[in-house]
Amino acid sequence: MQHNWSRYLRLIIGSLIACTAVGAFVGYPLYGLTLGLIAYLWWTLIQAKRLYHWLGHPGATSDAPQSVGLWGDIFDGLHKLHQSHLRLQDRLKAQINRVQESTNAMRDGVIMTDAKGTMEWWNGSAEYLLGFRRNTDRGQYIHNLIRMPAFKAYFDARDYREPLDIHSPAKPHIHLQIQISLFGDDDRLIVAKDVTRLYQLEQMRRDFVGNVSHEMRTPLTVISGYLETLVDNADDLPPKWHRALNTMAQQSSRMEALITDLILLSKIEIGEQTVNDTLTDMDALIRQICHDARALSGQKEHEFSVQITDQRLLKGDESQLRSAFSNLIFNAVKYTPARGHITVNWSANRDGAHLSVRDTGIGIDPRHIPRLTERFYRADPSRHKDTGGTGLGLAIAKHVLLNHDGNLEIKSRIGDGSEFICHFPRERLVERAPESVS
Repeated sequence: MQHNWSRYLRLIIGSLIACTAVGAFVGYPLYGLTLGLIAYLWWTLIQAKRLYHWLGHPGATSDAPQSVGLWGDIFDGLHKLHQSHLRLQDRLKAQINRVQESTNAMRDGVIMTDAKGTMEWWNGSAEYLLGFRRNTDRGQYIHNLIRMPAFKAYFDARDYREPLDIHSPAKPHIHLQIQISLFGDDDRLIVAKDVTRLYQLEQMRRDFVGNVSHEMRTPLTVISGYLETLVDNADDLPPKWHRALNTMAQQSSRMEALITDLILLSKIEIGEQTVNDTLTDMDALIRQICHDARALSGQKEHEFSVQITDQRLLKGDESQLRSAFSNLIFNAVKYTPARGHITVNWSANRDGAHLSVRDTGIGIDPRHIPRLTERFYRADPSRHKDTGGTGLGLAIAKHVLLNHDGNLEIKSRIGDGSEFICHFPRERLVERAPESVS
């Protein structure tokens, strides 16, 4: 390219010198140079006009204007760049079309918006699940199409670690799970998954557990009553029946506890037992539960340490909180060896309020921790015969915390004991009213 430019420059200078020589031959060298410059400028303007028309109508012809010299190389170079651009554009269009075809084939709704929620693109499933219209909704704010406070709060919060469950605004019988991802310049990729079938199965499970638990309570009460009568009159029965009666009475009590926990968990899950946001005195509640835990400890003589460092009240349902805290503290008693140490700590900081229950028990293998709050899951299935638990305590605690906008954190290692921490948001802490002076 540098060689061609030097050659063109020499050619232009040579032409101008020739024009000057011709003008000198007739006695007017300046006129010859001027005419040469005018001719070159005229030819240059003509080539520039041809380039202007070609660039202004690139689709009219794929061939570049024909010329010679410097302008010929310019036209050829631009033509090659234009052809390369067209090929790249075709490849990009093919890739975009392939991506759009693949996303349109998805059963999940996919929506792209900018940081403010302006609708830019969505697939066919999003039209079906959410009721979008391709001809009129492009450029609209997604908040105007999904008019749900929960969705707007989720969109604006920028915390997308957990999905959001909502009803479809276009088809209320469809249950959707919304997951948002950030990309580009704070843009959003929204995926709407139809979880109606899972929701119905979960609802059927809850209804089944709740109904069966209620139906079992009556016959079990009758059986327990007759067993209690037989145990009270065991002296009138053959000695070989005594052990069988005691075993049946123990198992009957365990069954009653299991049914009670199932009914409580079912009520919490289906919302029948709604959160009654009253002000709960955490100091009194925790000390009362720890008093009951000492009685449960009995001859094991566990050492209890209760630390209350925040005296504010907690806004929540006291009965649900009592169930959750009792399960955690009583579990510490059950799984801590005799004369072990149990520490219960209630504190608060800028992140919220926290109840910590720490023990010096046998500990739990970390691989079991993610599943501990599942119903009936046991890290050590052999222990339930000794502890008499129902396997529902941690599930109840988890759902109670969810009802109070909190979460349960579990820390444990084999041989190092366990720590269960209930976290509550700061918004649920309320200052105590000043005591009136009589």
